[in-house]
Amino acid sequence: MLNVVVLNGGRGAATLVPALLGVPGVRLTSIVNAYDDGKSTGEIRRFFGMLGPSDLRKVQALMLPHDDLIATTRALFDHRFAAEASRQEALDALAQFRDGATTVAGIGPLPPRMAAVLRGWTGLFLEALPLAETVIGRTFAFADCALMNILYAGAFLACGRDMEETVSAVDRLFRLRGFVLPNSCDDRWLAAEREDGAILTTEAEIVELRSNDRIARLFLLERPVDPDALARLEPADRARFLAQRHTPVRLSAGARLAIEQADAIIYSAGTQHSSLYPTYMSRGLAAGIAANARALKVFVTNIGADYETPRYRTSDFVAGALKFLRLGEERRIATEDLIQVALINSSRIKPDETYVDDDEENFGDLTVERIVADLESRASPGKHDGDAIVRRILEHSARRHDARCHAGA
Repeated sequence: MLNVVVLNGGRGAATLVPALLGVPGVRLTSIVNAYDDGKSTGEIRRFFGMLGPSDLRKVQALMLPHDDLIATTRALFDHRFAAEASRQEALDALAQFRDGATTVAGIGPLPPRMAAVLRGWTGLFLEALPLAETVIGRTFAFADCALMNILYAGAFLACGRDMEETVSAVDRLFRLRGFVLPNSCDDRWLAAEREDGAILTTEAEIVELRSNDRIARLFLLERPVDPDALARLEPADRARFLAQRHTPVRLSAGARLAIEQADAIIYSAGTQHSSLYPTYMSRGLAAGIAANARALKVFVTNIGADYETPRYRTSDFVAGALKFLRLGEERRIATEDLIQVALINSSRIKPDETYVDDDEENFGDLTVERIVADLESRASPGKHDGDAIVRRILEHSARRHDARCHAGA
């Protein structure tokens, strides 16, 4: 059995996770942060005082078992109420399911065991919603709301507001082929400062707003930023205000154990400042990775540029990861204890893709082994080929194992 831990977000896992799940003997654990605050996830967070389930459920959807229920379970994970759906239509669909209907929002019929659990979660959501609406002072917006976000809110209440137990409950209910863990159970809201001094007050802004200015700092806050209130400060004081309220998070117990037991730790490609760097900042993560001297530690650089990393080259991805990993620790940890290998794509298949350039000359101070190879999908140019990445990692792992055996002989 090969214990593999992947540090990833929702989108970056789309090719890597299925490829790893297809390898016999691999026990896969995905560690994901839950600071998403866009669309219905932000609505769920504000009304129920919880971390965002969006990226967690996206990774769990990749791990659904390929059995007779796959069409139904995938529909549950993918379903969103229509943008034009009325509040009453959504409430009626949920109430009918809670009261015994065999389908929810037209999905089903569901197996009795699964339906019973999901009905319980739906009932808790419906019971808590009016109280939350009264306190917040407005009604919940069901338009374009992900059904699994609603079910997650009910599960969160059923699990005593313990996010790690909530994620595990979803894992067990759907009998997933791998494990998904939140990086932390500490509820935080993400904000950032760009190099030009501009403040991004939400995770959604970090992901979506185009700019040629890099992000300089990330802030983990106990409350969401009120842009109007922040605007009362002078521009030069806004980042200082957020820095004073930055509150680090502790690595979750499950994530700590998974890192300790890992034979391979993979830093996935993905959206760096929203999906990955906030995870790397978790207190105890870098120390745990460094303490596991047995594990192979592989960093996968992005293929294409994102809005938030428009001018990054391959060395910037590695250096950025190291910077944010070290922010979570009180001592400096050597590069080789955190990242040993960098996987870098060499191909350029898609004519209109903005590919990440490889700047080998800037790896001088980065003591990592560079593996430059064709890692691009032929079926989806501009994206990684998960099988190619996994093949390289397994080959490297086998060579390490053989070298250790020869050394010990």
